[in-house]
Amino acid sequence: MEKYIPQEIEKKWQHVWEESKCDCCTEDNGKPPYYVLEMFPYPSGNLHMGHVRNYTIGDVIARYRRMSGYNVLHPMGYDAFGMPAENAAIKHNIPPAEWTYSNIENMTRQQKALGLSYDWDREVATCHEKYYKWTQWIFELLYKRGLAYRKEAKVNWCEKCNTVLANEQVIEGKCWRCDTPVVKKDLKQWFFKITDYADRLLDDLKLLPGWPERVKTMQKNWIGRSEGLEFSFDIPSLKEKVAVYTTRPDTIYGVTFVVLPPEHPLVHKILENNPKKAELEAFCEKVRNTSDIERTSTESEKVGMYTGIDCVHPLTGKSVQIWITNYVLYDYGTGAVMGVPTGDQRDWMFATKYNIPKIITLQPKDHELKLEEMDHAYEDKDGVLVNAGPFTGMEMHKAMKAIIDYMEEKGLGKRRVNYRLRDWLISRQRYWGAPIPIIYCPKCGEQLVPEDQLPVKLPEDVKFTAGAVSPLATSEHFVHCTCPKCGGPATRETDTIDTFVCSSWYYLRYTDARNDEKAWDPKKANHWMNVDQYIGGIEHAILHLMYSRFFMKVFYDAGLVNNVEPFERLLTQGMVLLDGSKMSKSKGNIVSPEEIIAKYGADTARLFILFAAPPERDLAWSDQGVEGSYRFLNRVWRIVHQFQDLVKDGLEGTDYTEAEKELRFQEFKAIAKVTEDVRGTDGNYGLNTAVSSIMEYVNAMHGYVGANKTIHKAVALEANKNLLKLLAPFTPHITEELWQKCGFEGSVHAQDWPEVDKSALVVDEIELPVQINGKVRDRLTVAVDIDKDALQEKVLALPHIQEFIGDKKVVKFIVVPKKIINIVIK
Repeated sequence: MEKYIPQEIEKKWQHVWEESKCDCCTEDNGKPPYYVLEMFPYPSGNLHMGHVRNYTIGDVIARYRRMSGYNVLHPMGYDAFGMPAENAAIKHNIPPAEWTYSNIENMTRQQKALGLSYDWDREVATCHEKYYKWTQWIFELLYKRGLAYRKEAKVNWCEKCNTVLANEQVIEGKCWRCDTPVVKKDLKQWFFKITDYADRLLDDLKLLPGWPERVKTMQKNWIGRSEGLEFSFDIPSLKEKVAVYTTRPDTIYGVTFVVLPPEHPLVHKILENNPKKAELEAFCEKVRNTSDIERTSTESEKVGMYTGIDCVHPLTGKSVQIWITNYVLYDYGTGAVMGVPTGDQRDWMFATKYNIPKIITLQPKDHELKLEEMDHAYEDKDGVLVNAGPFTGMEMHKAMKAIIDYMEEKGLGKRRVNYRLRDWLISRQRYWGAPIPIIYCPKCGEQLVPEDQLPVKLPEDVKFTAGAVSPLATSEHFVHCTCPKCGGPATRETDTIDTFVCSSWYYLRYTDARNDEKAWDPKKANHWMNVDQYIGGIEHAILHLMYSRFFMKVFYDAGLVNNVEPFERLLTQGMVLLDGSKMSKSKGNIVSPEEIIAKYGADTARLFILFAAPPERDLAWSDQGVEGSYRFLNRVWRIVHQFQDLVKDGLEGTDYTEAEKELRFQEFKAIAKVTEDVRGTDGNYGLNTAVSSIMEYVNAMHGYVGANKTIHKAVALEANKNLLKLLAPFTPHITEELWQKCGFEGSVHAQDWPEVDKSALVVDEIELPVQINGKVRDRLTVAVDIDKDALQEKVLALPHIQEFIGDKKVVKFIVVPKKIINIVIK
């Protein structure tokens, strides 16, 4: 028998597959379409085990679906714009394009070495002008539909990256890429009106039963829809009003102070001629430079300053203090918040700290609250109103509606829906991104670059030492242009587009990747979309997945697609851990896929990463586990050769022995289980248990060879064929090689997925454990259809059972059909 040498086998078959383009697909092959997609990578230069896990899971699903009769689209590309390329240009004086394309070439080589069944003819790179031309076209589409606009705003600024960050890119007050503390800065920026789609993004989550509940909950919380009351307090000394929003109108009579953030427009008026102006200004400056995350954190200290100015409660006419604090954000609600110390723990702590009055307005139904006995706010959403004017004695939920109705009737307030979601800030002050296709003319104002002039190409004559100025601004050739409307001198926008824009539509480009006339042909997109199975990390639950859903709805409204959601099912795979920590270069705990492939082969790497844990769970790296997977593939290599030898001298006919029936039972039990696990019903993939079932089947094959000298040809042939078919999606190289060595026709990956022979799973006899008072004392093999009386007679006649029963009385004889017998004695 030849030795299993994976390195030789794998290179051989990868070359064959690439030459034959067997994984490329067209729309018109007559089979039902199935679209499998893994989130594409940033081209950092090297794959890590997280990539390997993501791609291998997708590859198993794609290969299984092909064998199950589907026309499968399984593409790959690169999310290629972004800061790392720019940083490399600064550090090593390498053009970002050169650095990026070199990394793409290397990562493509690594992916091909894994035997991934991608349609490489559809490969995209978001930094290629044939791709970002259409990213710019999409910007213009949103602009024309009133969904792209520019405004001056306080933005999150990373001093190290010299760029603006969206709220979603600020993690615990730090830049998501480099961990530098984020500061606030006033800049004119471009935004997409994702808030116009807030309700649809929320409501359409019900269309996604194939998504993890955890991801849907994260999106619901990020959108943060709430219904409540907006009303105002008069400020007589300023002749102004301050508007507030609350989801708890039942607590309105408990308001004893109003808080403003330093950014609120009223703060400027409050500071005019204020005796404490200098002190208040210093406090405001300090708070402005604190991140939103820190300001809203439950852990951070709540501090404030009383402005010395009061407003008037609209229902009681009493004075209410106005404070400036560090725990309110201007861009949420009205930008001001009413303080109710007895109904909100944050307000309670603040009022206690600064000796602000407290008023009880809600009493529980089962006991009475007294201020002098309280040490925290009463935040339960149950109770009866007190000290609430005409609403006193009313149940709180009824009071909410009644108070809103009253405020609207009197013209004091109005019902309002609020969202936590903010418009998507897409401007970036960097070079390596798609230029924003806008021209500024002193006469005509803001103008779109005409579509026939797209793409606006990235210039090469830029400097990367311009600090906070976008590198594009250093290119005279790029900046100065002609107004498309009047023909006069004009300038270009020097910000580039957030890379999340590039990755929010790439799944559509794959459906028509070589189209130079359109971003995609709607006919082709509608043939493939929506993506049947999407695979990627849960860290993208808010950013990428929310943005992609938004884009798909915009495209639907524009008549470019037939679906309102991009991804039918979502699998969020777990991380790969080493010594309990996520693998990362910074921690120095990386296991290189190339090292594993060089030593054991790609099939071993694939098998281990699929077998070690369920797809959605974190996976602990184990060198012993890798060794075990390699040993298993060697067992497969040997048993297939042994069974092929048995085929040559096998018996004719179908009069199978009991040993052959048992082998076929194990074979078709494995087929049934693997099919169920790889089909992923309701998005639940049991790829680890599928591998386990195949291992049990291989054990049964070895057991047969060890105990039997002959076999019917049909049984041996069937055993080999079905083993190789079952293993093919998991370990494509060894199965292709063995399929050829066995003399079977075609490619194993082009075969039909094995069907279950139900007759092979019909068992004539079954072994049942026999318990006495809950402990197994013997076992008995009986006919499957034996009746209870006959079974009881046989069991009680067993010498070992008689010995245990002795002179005791049988109280109960319990039979769990086909599973166990339990005798209760006393």
